[in-house]
Amino acid sequence: MKKIIILSTLASSLLLSSGYRLPESSLNATALSAAYVANAHGADSSYYNPANMVFNENKSCVEGTLTLIHLSEINYKDSRDEAFNSSSETENILAPTLLYSSKDYNGIRYGLSLTVPGGLTKRWQSPFAKTFAEEFTLKIIELNPSVGYKINENFAIGGGLRMIYSEGVVKSDGDGAGTIPATIKRDMEANTIEFGYNLALTYKPLTNLTLAATYRSNVDIKEEGNAELSLSGTKLYDGGASVEVPLPAVLALAVAYDFGSTVVELAYDKTYWSAYENLDFEFKDTVPRALQAAFDDPKARNWEDTDAFRLGLTHQLNDEITLMGAIATDENPAPEENIGFELPDSDAMLYSAGIKYKYSDQITLGASLLYDAKDERTVVNEDINGKFTDASATLFTIGASYSY
Repeated sequence: MKKIIILSTLASSLLLSSGYRLPESSLNATALSAAYVANAHGADSSYYNPANMVFNENKSCVEGTLTLIHLSEINYKDSRDEAFNSSSETENILAPTLLYSSKDYNGIRYGLSLTVPGGLTKRWQSPFAKTFAEEFTLKIIELNPSVGYKINENFAIGGGLRMIYSEGVVKSDGDGAGTIPATIKRDMEANTIEFGYNLALTYKPLTNLTLAATYRSNVDIKEEGNAELSLSGTKLYDGGASVEVPLPAVLALAVAYDFGSTVVELAYDKTYWSAYENLDFEFKDTVPRALQAAFDDPKARNWEDTDAFRLGLTHQLNDEITLMGAIATDENPAPEENIGFELPDSDAMLYSAGIKYKYSDQITLGASLLYDAKDERTVVNEDINGKFTDASATLFTIGASYSY
């Protein structure tokens, strides 16, 4: 059971960002590939840059979105034996968000966001692949109350409390394929609530130039639940298990320039995945000796920090219509020796676009689309010797905001 919860967490890396992050949690963020820090405005500034709330119009604003996340089938071609070739299941997942930013209260604004900052599902039904990852599902929900304070007309600070709820389900079903010499199964469900914080600052040295920085703290997620382990059809363990893994810190730096009807933003973020050094499950009871090597021995991960570069453009076409588009690059944190079917991650290019329509003085509607193209990746390690291809993700977001 050593790999269960953490691998469910890693499965979400097949989404859009390095590791298991999901940076796109609003209509604007999807349209701009998360190049949305210095130019964050409206209700979702409460999440992406709470310092920017103080520069919003003096109104309260609420926004709701719904995102359809489509994960493509991933194909694996083994270099040793074509019997090991595998294809993952296609996944379609809905992720809602709710965001709020208040009007001004003597230089202070209040915000609240309910988002999905990471997690998804990856399933394999091919005999070799499902030995390691029949199903890995992770749900992460973040509630983030925040506040912004205007120091002067050019400078503001902000911050908030991160409240993380997470639950995971992991199943694997080995039938003696590949490097596993016997039928071995695992099944686990677990959940947790953890806390962290976020900080932000915005500086406007010129009327049309904005500099911004945000920081989201590391949150150590200690999943606790029940594990079942079986060997050759016999259940050998049924009891408590836990594991602690990082939801890593993220530093974002951005600059936005307003040309009048067009705003261009360049954003850089660093995700501190180096916090993930080892995978070490703890069990309430003793794991039988026959399963200790597979599930109970600590596993080195040694992930690396990653960099992402994002370029976004927002254009006010007329009084009613706003157009957005972006391109971004993103690295993956996992070294080749630790790649598995639960995480066939690779570097990626992101392309996105969106449109907003001002229906009335109070209501704005919109839609955005993002495509994440993962690089092919050849992997040679203890369990895998082959190539992963065709990995991609598509996000389609619809949303509406109301100002009052």
